[in-house]
Amino acid sequence: MSALYSDRPDTEEHGAETSPRTPPPLGFEQVLELTDAGDGALRGRPHAGRPPRAFGGVTLAQALRAGGLDVGPDRQLHSLHAYFLRAVNPEREVTYRVRALRDGSSYAARQVDARQGTEVLHLTASFKRPETTPGRQARMPGAPGPDECEDPYALWAEEHPESHAAAVIPRVVSLRTVPADEQERTAVSTGLARRRTWLRAAHPMSDDPLLHAAALAYLSDLTLSPTAALPWEPLGSRRSRPSGVMLASLDHAMWFHRPCRADAWLLYAQHSTAISDGRVLSRGEIWSAEGDLVATVQQEALIRIRPAQR
Repeated sequence: MSALYSDRPDTEEHGAETSPRTPPPLGFEQVLELTDAGDGALRGRPHAGRPPRAFGGVTLAQALRAGGLDVGPDRQLHSLHAYFLRAVNPEREVTYRVRALRDGSSYAARQVDARQGTEVLHLTASFKRPETTPGRQARMPGAPGPDECEDPYALWAEEHPESHAAAVIPRVVSLRTVPADEQERTAVSTGLARRRTWLRAAHPMSDDPLLHAAALAYLSDLTLSPTAALPWEPLGSRRSRPSGVMLASLDHAMWFHRPCRADAWLLYAQHSTAISDGRVLSRGEIWSAEGDLVATVQQEALIRIRPAQR
């Protein structure tokens, strides 16, 4: 089970030791680095989300990268399906073991088990050789450019500089919050929320397609399920009290329609489609700034609302 990270976690939830100094830049090459664990396994280091749990997106992305490294460079990722099974301890490394499920003429599939003693995440990913075929897509939703939107991390740094300096995610990700339009305001009033955000890697990345796909998986887990909390509380950067909504990822599915650069601005259009039985289902579409649909995401999460927030 994976704690999801809101736009700005509450100071008392952050948990890590704080320091007033500005930490050095941090890129996806470092955050998603995998090392040899012996016996065919790989090892990666998680980082904090909402303590005491790690951010699920980093485990998801590392598992995806582990699976992709076992596939030849002539195939591109086209889908992943993952279950978050247990909370990840941010202070302990995660071991990834890959099993080949299929190596066909066009498609290849890999299963990845992530473990911290016991299994914490189970992922399957499918890769294929690129084809040139006719295509079509929906129209990209309108939105002001990222330069016209609020930076929630800048607001967090201004209000709580020590907790901001201790956090990993704002060093890795650039995020902008698109002002709500009428459709989004109406959705909040009905309990099925919508929002749009611009996001990208905070620092330039190499040209490795697998690294960009893994970074996109990391980004996709950042704000999707927290969108469902909007009917009960504003975005993290606008909260004046501790969060009244608990969210924890249960599963995550993603379809990659075309390659993209994760270090270029991407528009993430998100909406919750159903809330029942203590679970919320959310869907997102990720678009390049040029209007190409690059990925579709669906995620189910556990949701708990404190009585005072109902």
